[in-house]
Amino acid sequence: PGLQAAMEVLLQYSKKRREFGEHCEFSDGPAQMLESTMCSHDDDDKFVVRQPTISRLEAAPVMAEHEVNTDSVVHRSQGLKHAEGGWPENVDGSEAEQVERYLKKAGKDAKIKSTMVQLGFVVDTCLKQNNTVDIYEEYFKDEEVDLSAEPPSARGLAVFRDPNATKRAACKIHWHPEGTRLAVAYSVLQFQDPRMMGGRLPMKSYIWSLANPNAPERTLIPQSPLMCLRYHHKLTDVLVGGCYNGLVCVFDARAAGAAVLTAERTSEVETSHHDPVYDAFWVQSKSNSTFASVSTDGQLMLWDMRNLARPLDDVYELKDSSGRLLGGSCLEYNPEANGKFLVGTEQGGMALVNTKKKGGKDTVRVFDTGASKHHGPVYQVQRNPFHTKFFMSVGDWTAKVWSEDNHTPIMSTRFSKASVTAGCWSPTRAGVFFTARADGVMDVWDYYHRQSAVAYSHKVSDHPLSSLAVQGSPQDGGGRLVAVGDASGTVSLLEVSESLSTAQHNEKTNVGNMLEREAVREKALEQRAAQLAKAAKAAERSASKAAASAGEGKEDEMAEVLRSVDTEFLRLIKDAEQDDDEAYADDYEEESRGGAAAAAAAGAP
Repeated sequence: PGLQAAMEVLLQYSKKRREFGEHCEFSDGPAQMLESTMCSHDDDDKFVVRQPTISRLEAAPVMAEHEVNTDSVVHRSQGLKHAEGGWPENVDGSEAEQVERYLKKAGKDAKIKSTMVQLGFVVDTCLKQNNTVDIYEEYFKDEEVDLSAEPPSARGLAVFRDPNATKRAACKIHWHPEGTRLAVAYSVLQFQDPRMMGGRLPMKSYIWSLANPNAPERTLIPQSPLMCLRYHHKLTDVLVGGCYNGLVCVFDARAAGAAVLTAERTSEVETSHHDPVYDAFWVQSKSNSTFASVSTDGQLMLWDMRNLARPLDDVYELKDSSGRLLGGSCLEYNPEANGKFLVGTEQGGMALVNTKKKGGKDTVRVFDTGASKHHGPVYQVQRNPFHTKFFMSVGDWTAKVWSEDNHTPIMSTRFSKASVTAGCWSPTRAGVFFTARADGVMDVWDYYHRQSAVAYSHKVSDHPLSSLAVQGSPQDGGGRLVAVGDASGTVSLLEVSESLSTAQHNEKTNVGNMLEREAVREKALEQRAAQLAKAAKAAERSASKAAASAGEGKEDEMAEVLRSVDTEFLRLIKDAEQDDDEAYADDYEEESRGGAAAAAAAGAP
């Protein structure tokens, strides 16, 4: 046997005891005074007495707090399609001869029969299980759950940020009918903003997918920044947009694989709006190609997307009873409203445009323009999805609920600390609506339970909120996902609790009765106010008549006085003339006598 040798490597390190320092000995002992300084008044003139004086001592060491915000990582979804399956190394899947030869060889293998028998038994068992138990069955589907005791809440799900370096406001958000995408229009809303003076603003707006909030799914490039975007209700890949320069454009997203979409058709400058198009709506028609647009130039136009060279003949001017032009700032259309458009104006009032009465005096009806209107532009108007006769308007510091049968609002929220910039109804609950404020807070109002206070408030952003949209519809459900946009271009996706999205028992009927009751009450108040105004006018007319009659008596008395004065004046003149005539006759007689005497004296001898 061979010899085995082992070598040990050893390192010795030595240090003297005195280099370790003195050994510490700890023991308990009484407290000792180490130093004492007596109070002295020698340096009082160098100090100023401060009252009160608060001093704080902290034995813990002072620590510094640091925050680091790392750059976000952009992810991209990548798919892989495996069409041919796995082939052995000596078989090329693209060669038909090799594939056919391999399949013949595999079919002759004795193991394939036993394998197919075993797999057939497994597949048969799985099919029987699926037929026996429905894994997609919803248990307790028709059972009503009382969610009134559940506290309302909301949580953030995703954030969609504007990828442009120049941050713009998310001025309009619209959900895809399927609820899987968001169309967001970005623009600068402030007039004469410094960002407009610095150069050309970015034109891009985006379509976001809920599955990938890191990057937009589609990019929309119009001729001017978009102020609004809206999906078609039937052709779900077609969008209409309103531009800052007054044009309207149509985008078609049906092109597969197109990440950048330019406007397929755009209106002409000469026949378009002269101010920014603040809202646009698809209109129900036989051709499914009609939409309406509204602008602050005071016009409501109807268009056919197949020909945007000029609008249709239906162009409506928003004028009040005095003929003053009202600028449209938002639009609402509901097919159940029988051709009636609701327009919010920048003067704070509401207008109802009835396209069924074109050319009549009731084509454009303006609601109350007095104290009950908004004290600023109306940012959003929307009909209640369950009771279309009632609608909500958002402006100044409140949200108001109106009825088509009344000229004044029937309900109103209390004034908030910050201005209200957006709002919409819940598509699943008849008494719930959302409002967005300029201090970055979203309020949820639940009129089914309480009308005097907010049901829930959620801090969304440090920037002013500019737009708000709720996913879903009364027909398709939803109501839990809320998209909120702010002035920095960030869209926050929130999920509200079931208590704010699930309809309660008889909620639709009870809310409808409440709105009808308030409408009747407001109608009675309007009639009473009209009666009081009529009585006041009658009293004013009677007072004017009394004053007129009293004035006529004074005029008769004054006329009598004037007649007496004229008579006295004429009498004085007549007397004066008579005195003058008598004096003239006396003088003439004396002169005649004097002349006769003189002639007699001259003729005497």
